[in-house]
Amino acid sequence: MNKELGKYGELLSRKYLIDKGYYLKEVNYKNKLGEIDIIVQKDNVIVFIEVKTRKNTKYGLPRESINYKKQMKIRKVAEEYIIRNKIRNTDFRFDVMEVLFKDKKYKINHIINAF
Repeated sequence: MNKELGKYGELLSRKYLIDKGYYLKEVNYKNKLGEIDIIVQKDNVIVFIEVKTRKNTKYGLPRESINYKKQMKIRKVAEEYIIRNKIRNTDFRFDVMEVLFKDKKYKINHIINAF
């Protein structure tokens, strides 16, 4: 159930980003170091996004689960992506998409420059 909920949260996040004018570059980008849920671009900025989806806040807000170790892992995966794709003269940032479900409705919180 949690995996399905997570995938649904990623789908909703992609739709939200596209509606906001972002261009979808990668979904579930993986390498030997780890995974980045969504990579998008808007103007001259490539954005690496971690999506966290929850049914409640019993264990805290979704963003609170992205600790320092997880942030460093995402940064290393992003660095490899940049090198592999020979990306130059572009800005980068790391965002978090929180998707919180309640009573069959959901709320998306897009945290820009989260870390």
